[in-house]
Amino acid sequence: MKLLSPRAVYYTLGKRKFMEYLLISLFLIFFYLPLANLCMLAFANRYEVPSIFPQEFGFKWWNFVLGQNSLVRSIITSFVLAIIVTAVSLLICIPAAYALARYNFIGKKLFLLSFLMSNAYPKMGLYISMGIIFYKLNLMGTFAGVVIIHVLNSMMFMTWIPSGAFRSVYRQQEESARDVGAGPFRTFISITLPLATPGIAVASVFTFLGSLEESQGTLLVGFPQVKTMPVQLYGIIMEYPITAGPVLSLILIIPTLLILFVMRKYAGADTISKGFSMK
Repeated sequence: MKLLSPRAVYYTLGKRKFMEYLLISLFLIFFYLPLANLCMLAFANRYEVPSIFPQEFGFKWWNFVLGQNSLVRSIITSFVLAIIVTAVSLLICIPAAYALARYNFIGKKLFLLSFLMSNAYPKMGLYISMGIIFYKLNLMGTFAGVVIIHVLNSMMFMTWIPSGAFRSVYRQQEESARDVGAGPFRTFISITLPLATPGIAVASVFTFLGSLEESQGTLLVGFPQVKTMPVQLYGIIMEYPITAGPVLSLILIIPTLLILFVMRKYAGADTISKGFSMK
């Protein structure tokens, strides 16, 4: 075996380090440059294309956005809607996720796969078909209709991830609780549910954030009676200068960052990967 000289070793290591730094730099530019530009435009009082930097910085468009009653109402509507959708999804999907984790039946994998199929293609065609049904049921333009749309969008996350979390709970722990006299409900509340909480928390975060950002279904079913932040963002982009849209975009991003920071303990790759494994 030919031994490399110290100079050759340093050259090889330096070349490898250079490639690593280059790849990291390219990733940072690709990922963070649009976000940095968004933040810059959000605090631009005056910006004229093709300039790279705004001609004047300030809070003009923040005052404008927060001073519009319709925009403030859309912000409140978005957060109230996201909370309701998360709660309803938990009530519907957690029992289903537990049943999928604990019981075997014919067509189980096909049933799990059906949740993925609804997210495997553009949803506008699905929304149009649902809009016809909603129109017959007098759900068009109603808050309840928008809630149903958002809940349907959340079913994959709220079923797959908690189901994986329930599967990771050892049956021996549940059986030990039953042996000392705990009933099925108390065993579930005291043993199974706490151990599955990380997966349920991750699914809840995805559902909440997905509801905040959902726009197509809300626009088709709820407009003009139900206006959320993403729906209002379309109008701002069409009617106001480009410096107004980034303000509302940041208002959408800030709660996302805060929630992910608070839930960083649970929102790990292991928890998510367990939820997306079909057994």
